[in-house]
Amino acid sequence: MAIPFPFSAIVGQDEMKLAIQIVAVDPKVGGVLALGDRGTGKSTAVRALADLLPPIQVVKGCRYGCDPSSSGGTCPDCASLKTGKKIATESKPVPVIDLPLGATEDRVVGALDLEQALSQGVKAFSPGLLAQANRGFLYIDEVNLLEDHLVDLLIDVAASGENVVEREGLSVRHPARFVLVGSGNPEEGELRPQLLDRFGLSVEVRTPQDLDQRVLVIKRRDAFERDPQAFREAYAADNEALRNHILKARKTLDKVVAGDDLLRT
Repeated sequence: MAIPFPFSAIVGQDEMKLAIQIVAVDPKVGGVLALGDRGTGKSTAVRALADLLPPIQVVKGCRYGCDPSSSGGTCPDCASLKTGKKIATESKPVPVIDLPLGATEDRVVGALDLEQALSQGVKAFSPGLLAQANRGFLYIDEVNLLEDHLVDLLIDVAASGENVVEREGLSVRHPARFVLVGSGNPEEGELRPQLLDRFGLSVEVRTPQDLDQRVLVIKRRDAFERDPQAFREAYAADNEALRNHILKARKTLDKVVAGDDLLRT
């Protein structure tokens, strides 16, 4: 697994970094859409998000990473694991899942597990990317180039928080609640209005014009590529401070009051 660039080491792009931190604090804000030039750190910032998020508790053995406090609802795995005893739990990182542009519908929503079907003659469901992203983040680079049938699918699932698969003799319904994060270059195509509605925040990302800032970008990237682990360790304290900042913000979220001036804005 590739080592992600530390979030705290990203130079500039303050608006984009703030937007990502906002949805990390309160996913109910909705997704984040970062539009701008190539090479401005959009993908790097999103993939570094996982570092900022504290681990979550999940039902042990559940392929959808369900919350133990609300298990046994629509999730088929939790229903089979619930035997009257206390459900076993485990800690795991918040998922940040990439949805590639060339992904097939089966890869996204899930499909028949061919290995089990051929070797055991059993009709079993193999979860897709939507299942992996449950309770986490689904990232689409070049989201404005996503094929229409996948856009329609994402709109439905993002609105309902549930993925329904009925094909090849399978009928599966599982939770798929995720924050949608997209990036792209607006010059390469428009984003469909229906998908645009699924993003709560939008930021414009520009190439840094300050020469010293551009030099710093090169230096940090070079240091990271020479020794990724040592570079991450150098920024571990800054990342930890950001993580604690997000945790503190989550705890005080209920106390936030939006005044009339902010509502007018």
